[in-house]
Order: sequence, then C-alpha cells, then structure tokens
Amino acid sequence: MISVSPKAFAEIKRLNTENKPLRLSVSGGGCSGMLHNLSFDEERPGDKVLHCDEAIIVIDPKSALYLKGLLLDFSDGLSGTGFTFSNPLAAKVCGCGTSFAV
Repeated sequence: MISVSPKAFAEIKRLNTENKPLRLSVSGGGCSGMLHNLSFDEERPGDKVLHCDEAIIVIDPKSALYLKGLLLDFSDGLSGTGFTFSNPLAAKVCGCGTSFAV
C-alpha cells in the first residue's frame, strides 16, 4: 500500500520514544485542500495495519483511499528537514508543497 524509505524509517525509530504505531492520515486543509499528517497514536478498530521492519504504521480507512502507492521519505538537506510525501494520487500540489489535491 505505501513504501517507507530507509531514511524515513530511521527517523521514525528515533522519534518513537513511546513505541506507539505511527499514524499516517489525510485531513482537509492547506492551499490545495488536503494535508498529509503523521502522529504516534494507538491502533483503532478498522485501521489498516502495516508492519515495516520494526515499525508499525496505522492508517484509517478513509485516509487509505488517498494514500495508495505513497512513498514516505525523510529529507535532512539544505532546503529543509522533515518528512516528504510522494503521493502518486496527487493531481496537484500547492506552491509550498505542503498540501495536495486529487
């Protein structure tokens, strides 16, 4: 369903001090209408559960519709540090690259 780069996986492990699953979700907002969200959270009924090496990623059913084929990566370069989302379902992204539309 989604892919996680080795750099993103390493950063998830570094940040996950409470050993909770990483929740990947989509919400309304931003210039283009939709935002990718990351948080450490508990598994909920109906979640899709992905096991990536030692990390567990949970995705709610509604968000899963917008995340199929997503590549989660992590950038620590000169242009900024943070997680990046390469979403093949995004028809357009805003100028700053934080929101998308399908």
